[in-house]
Amino acid sequence: MWKIAVGFVVFAALAMFVIIKGGSNLDMGGEKHGTDTSHSPAAPAAPASAAATPAPAPTAATPASGASEAK
Repeated sequence: MWKIAVGFVVFAALAMFVIIKGGSNLDMGGEKHGTDTSHSPAAPAAPASAAATPAPAPTAATPASGASEAK
């Protein structure tokens, strides 16, 4: 049990050391993708009716091969 307490203290001390040494350059904001990291309002969502209706499946105008034709 005492090993868990010592491990916690060591880990906490290491974490505090890294945070203190990071200073103002430490970014706790999470993952960033790309160079645009500004916080701008999101684009409005599409209407629910347009998002819920699936696109119709394309139909084949000609059969894939002559073997699929019924005789």
